[in-house]
Amino acid sequence: MMSDKAEHNIDNNKDALSETFIEVGHYQLCKYNQHAEGDVFLSQKNPTDGRVITTLSDGLGSGIKAGVLATLTATMATKFIANDIPIRRAAEIIMNTLPVCKERGISYATFTLVDIEPNATVRIMEYDNPPYVLIRRQTIIEPIKDISPIERKNKKTAPKRESLLNYSRYEARPGDRLVFFSDGVTQSGMGTPCFPFGWGSPNAQQFILDKVLQNPLISARELARSVVQEACMHDGYKPKDDITCGVVYFRNPRDMLVMTGPPLHKDRDTEIARIFSLFDGHKVICGGTTANILSRELNRPIKVCLKDFDPKVPPCSDMEGADMVTEGIITMGVVSEILENGANMDGLRSNAATRMVELFLNCDRIWFVVGTKINEAHQDPNMPVELEIRRNVVKKIAALLQDKYLKEVHIQYF
Repeated sequence: MMSDKAEHNIDNNKDALSETFIEVGHYQLCKYNQHAEGDVFLSQKNPTDGRVITTLSDGLGSGIKAGVLATLTATMATKFIANDIPIRRAAEIIMNTLPVCKERGISYATFTLVDIEPNATVRIMEYDNPPYVLIRRQTIIEPIKDISPIERKNKKTAPKRESLLNYSRYEARPGDRLVFFSDGVTQSGMGTPCFPFGWGSPNAQQFILDKVLQNPLISARELARSVVQEACMHDGYKPKDDITCGVVYFRNPRDMLVMTGPPLHKDRDTEIARIFSLFDGHKVICGGTTANILSRELNRPIKVCLKDFDPKVPPCSDMEGADMVTEGIITMGVVSEILENGANMDGLRSNAATRMVELFLNCDRIWFVVGTKINEAHQDPNMPVELEIRRNVVKKIAALLQDKYLKEVHIQYF
């Protein structure tokens, strides 16, 4: 049973959370005619101290070889910082571990490493990537950077070349956006009449600022997508290099409630209806029985919507006060698959599952209210073998949202 304390809009829990949420989003395209990205973007929330660690690495060239070296670089950087190795020391270890191009004496991978502490202290280390962009109060802020030379050790086969690391530190404020990208962005359009020397950092920075001015609430994911798609357009929609953009957005948290499944005891129907009506944020109902309970308790009719009909995913319905009303297990199973595959919905048919994923990605704190009554239909031997019971699907979605997309997730059972 849900306690009164937990029930109060799942309630006091929300008030205890920080009023600023760190949203991390990215988008990338691989080089035209390549089937593997040469850029790698990793992010994680350190469970021990709550630090958010994000790394973008660009492998030299493109394809699998570049991707392997970029993965090595990004993984090392993320693990070092997560294990409390100082950011400068971590960069030095990476520089002396990576192989070096014999001809040019440069690393086979570049990186931008971002370490964000729970108190909003941000530390950034850059090596050979384009400079990051910091937007505060709809203005580009020029950060103060400490440039440190690092002499490579044991690189006898390569010409001597001093490596320069750019280190910066600042205190983030609500509304700040930190944008960083690979040189596939700045070099896009190179050789074209409009950008003979590439799009360049100043043009990219102005584009990012214009996007924020046009839509002050644009999410990290949408801003990253806009930058990459603009760069791709400069290359005639055939990227000449891997293009990746990452964005960190310090914003007021966006909340979402997902209700699925009838309560174990019918006398709890009124309680879940009250939670639904009092919740301040996006609201999704998953499951016909759940929808019927809320419709009855709140006296709100349900109307089926066939606008985005898809034979593989049951259609949505409309109900006052709900952003979405969907079928339950099948739809959530598809949502789980999309999230597991990176939430790249390019080319996917619009349906209830893709719409729900969009809501998940655009929200920061997500509450699942899960009824524990067994649905007899799910015990039908004629149903698909891969159909999982509701609690397992919810747990899988919650784990993906928390670990892969850095969301704050809470589950309450009725």
